[in-house]
Amino acid sequence: MLSVACGHLFYPLRSFHGQPNCLVVRRSRASIVERGSVCRPWRSYSSGSLPPSSSSSRSRWNARPPGSDGDPAVESRVGSGSSGSPSTSFLSLLCPLLKFFGGGDPSQERNEFLDVATSSLSSLARSPWGSKSLNNINNLESATSPQTYLQIYEFEACPFCRRVREAMTELDLTVEVYPCPKGSLRHRELVRSIGGKEQFPFLVDLNTGVSMYESSDIVKYLFRQYGQGRNPSFGLLESTMFTGWVPTLLRAGRGMTLWKNAGKEPLMKLELYSYENSVYSRIVREALCELELPYILHNVGEGSTKSKLLLETSGSNKVPYLVDPNTGLQMGDHKKILSYLFQTYSASS
Repeated sequence: MLSVACGHLFYPLRSFHGQPNCLVVRRSRASIVERGSVCRPWRSYSSGSLPPSSSSSRSRWNARPPGSDGDPAVESRVGSGSSGSPSTSFLSLLCPLLKFFGGGDPSQERNEFLDVATSSLSSLARSPWGSKSLNNINNLESATSPQTYLQIYEFEACPFCRRVREAMTELDLTVEVYPCPKGSLRHRELVRSIGGKEQFPFLVDLNTGVSMYESSDIVKYLFRQYGQGRNPSFGLLESTMFTGWVPTLLRAGRGMTLWKNAGKEPLMKLELYSYENSVYSRIVREALCELELPYILHNVGEGSTKSKLLLETSGSNKVPYLVDPNTGLQMGDHKKILSYLFQTYSASS
């Protein structure tokens, strides 16, 4: 839903409680209006510039106005104004090729053996990143948990988005995910309105008023802000160009393109218990992306402090586990979840 009033664009967002937030996008800046009060404006930081963890010194950092360019040779960019990017050209070529050689319509019956085998190899290629929580090991939960869920705009098949999700698993973060597959009807336009361009991943942190592009900067920011300044795990950044594309290729572009029969956005966000390198969770996240369904992602890696919550919710510690507050459904079998999602959230349902 998009409405125009007094020359401004109002985009409806929903908080994790299902209550609407109204994002007011002005000519050159964005701010959140929540329950009638204006919150801190979003700020974008240039590549290599990370805001300090101390709120008293944060104002000294120079804000980058929306629309200014970052490193044109790194991230996955799709949209006007970035067609010259090598990553854009590669994705533009890769997407139809993967779709041609891939499994076709994601809602149709799949080759279960091939589906699980390629996801397993994808996990092996990215092992051990995105499998364990570091917060519980270092007793960082109380000091690093954000008061409000972080928001990440991304798509499952993007290798740069993947390394951000890996960092979020390691930091035991619960986040709101806004899938932005190729052909996105809602969330890509929102990213362009906020930041000035369609570039992914894109992070919004309402706790600090920071929004930023560039996966390497996002990962450093997350560890600085929510990991008590510790450095990202060795290889988390460096390995992306070597193994980051492997899951995208093995999965034949699953989680890259909007499903042609994707329906309306549900009133309340779905919730998914998962961790980034989980074989079966990956398959479910791909479906959520192809349906452009926003969801709350509870990262439950090995040693996660949320393992108890998962056990209380599902009676098991296995992932994926889906909770849909719109229908009251809860289930943990990935095949049943796939069937449910494509049946419930198709345009014809």
